Amino acid sequence: MPYLLLKKSPRRWWLYTSIATVPFLALVMLIQPILIAPLFDDFGPMKDKALEAEILKLADRAGIDGGRVFEVNKSEDTEAMNAYVGGLLDTKRIVLWDTLLNKLDRQQVLTVMGHEMGHYVLGHSWKLLALLSVLIFAALYTVHRSQNFLIQRYQHHFGFSEPSDIASLPLLLILISVFSLALQPLVFSYTRQIERESDRFGLEITQANYAMASALASLQDENLVHPRPGMVFVLWRSWHPPIAERIEFINGYRPWETEQSLTYGDYFRNP
Repeated sequence: MPYLLLKKSPRRWWLYTSIATVPFLALVMLIQPILIAPLFDDFGPMKDKALEAEILKLADRAGIDGGRVFEVNKSEDTEAMNAYVGGLLDTKRIVLWDTLLNKLDRQQVLTVMGHEMGHYVLGHSWKLLALLSVLIFAALYTVHRSQNFLIQRYQHHFGFSEPSDIASLPLLLILISVFSLALQPLVFSYTRQIERESDRFGLEITQANYAMASALASLQDENLVHPRPGMVFVLWRSWHPPIAERIEFINGYRPWETEQSLTYGDYFRNP
């Protein structure tokens, strides 16, 4: 598609490619939990109905109406644990892997779900999409300008003189990789921030510090996560804050004990 646009509009291909990419990403985000994930995993009703009722009660308090709870059979494939809240309107769903249900106790599961509900209620997926949209436009424009500059300067070495020449594909891929790598720390910095917000949301709605901290410790063991990775790894590879940093925050965050206002208290319905 970029090369078709390069031939049709060599000056604005980057703009049209960006405009086409953003709706595609939004569509994937919408259908992934509903149409794509069930193609690869076995989604079924939750077996523990008492825990399901508690999860739905927590969801109602978080302002999530009409959600359905699904249990995914992942224990045949992995020991890793996961849960999420996705979908919109009538497609809202709360999903828990059976590995998580098998290895965490009731209160730990509820704190994990409080965190995941925080992502949903605070609109983190849409905010991340907005950030990625801006970065896609910026990255492709920079690729466009850099590609033109390099071709004009080194065309006798490259063996082609137009960006629309298919021979320029390796150069295009290299430039996209370089600028994507350069932008990675910005994206990961934002994802670490929204993870912190969801930790705070989950704590405030459950007020179960020990359960959340111990759940994270279990996730660290089962998912083989380094508790304190180096700075370079965090900047370029880590979607989440270091587990040790998160646990330290969780253990010390207790505004309800001193009657301080909650950051996300306005989102909560009365229990």
